[in-house]
Amino acid sequence: SIPAMVTPSVLEWARKESGYDPEPAAKRAGVPAEKLLAWEQGDAKPTLRQAQNLAKFYHRALGIFFLPQPPSLPPLAAEYRRLPGIRPGAESPELRLAIRVMSQRRETAIELSGELGHAVTEFNVAAHPTEPPVAVGGRLRNLLGVNAQEQLNWRDTWQAWRRWRGAVEQAGVLVFMFPKVSLTQARGVTLPLFPLPAIGINSKETSAGARSFTLVHELVHVALAYGNEEKPAEWERRTESSLQELERFAEEVASAVLIPQELLVDFLRRMSVQRDAWDVPLVRRLASTFRVTPLAMATRLRAEGAFTWDGYRQWKEEWDAYVETLPPRRGGFASPVEKTLGRSGRPFVQLVLEALDANRITSVDACRYLDLRFDHVEKLRQELAGGPSGYAQSADDGD
Repeated sequence: SIPAMVTPSVLEWARKESGYDPEPAAKRAGVPAEKLLAWEQGDAKPTLRQAQNLAKFYHRALGIFFLPQPPSLPPLAAEYRRLPGIRPGAESPELRLAIRVMSQRRETAIELSGELGHAVTEFNVAAHPTEPPVAVGGRLRNLLGVNAQEQLNWRDTWQAWRRWRGAVEQAGVLVFMFPKVSLTQARGVTLPLFPLPAIGINSKETSAGARSFTLVHELVHVALAYGNEEKPAEWERRTESSLQELERFAEEVASAVLIPQELLVDFLRRMSVQRDAWDVPLVRRLASTFRVTPLAMATRLRAEGAFTWDGYRQWKEEWDAYVETLPPRRGGFASPVEKTLGRSGRPFVQLVLEALDANRITSVDACRYLDLRFDHVEKLRQELAGGPSGYAQSADDGD
């Protein structure tokens, strides 16, 4: 077998940057962990096939292993907002990859926009945790341009998801989907970097209503970062309890964006339900009207005073018990084109195809940016021409 003349320190760097301990990486290479460590210490060399397997496992180009020294890159924690319960630098390999891919897409979008002479839309709404959530929610809803009558006319939560996503993208925020990360780790993540911040939504979230809530929740974190109230994880010094308080603020603001106050007050007056008398069917019925999740509606009702905190907690217990009785949701099948649109978003896909048509990038570059085979590109163009309905709906458009 031909030995690969890799640089030991780069081999070690690639593993650690990907978040892997020696054992799983060694298993992928088909060798004991001691053998892998010997490669990283320069006491032995992998074969070319073993090096290729590691490159694929780490999601790196094979050529990087032959650099004279590890690349000098900023820490991953300098890219994303601090997530409760996750220590910067100790993210799972799956979450690290998701954030890395989001960051690469964002950098590609900025670079291609410059190449094509397109101005990047500037996100310019600030939020502060000392403000009333309803006030912040009103500002963000005005930015997104969704009016009450339009919302009430949506057919279902999938149409709502597509509309909210499109509105956020038009406001100067990239929206991606990321696969293979458990929901317990993260439902969403934000790259609070300006210009062109990015939001990632976990594709394991198969409920369209939950996706919409997570999207707007993360948009609140973008606004907090724009207002200098939140920093990337590397420099965020809040305690875990302070982070949880910020999460609750973001939840209330997100509910205020999705459920505007004047419209809600009108419905509450007509329904005439006594305080704390809201049961699960009632909240579900009202949530269906607004095309949001019952949990988002309950959060909004508590903020509006229709629930006391004790009443909300009791409702939440009933809701959790109800959810336990439901069969697991299953995502449908998504075509390669639907996956690309779902994961990358229409603005990013359109930018890549425009750069390809203008000969600013090669077809190889375009396929790499889109993670799509060239024989699917024409179908992708057809989906784009079909309008926003081209987004995958009930299909699993991330995993």
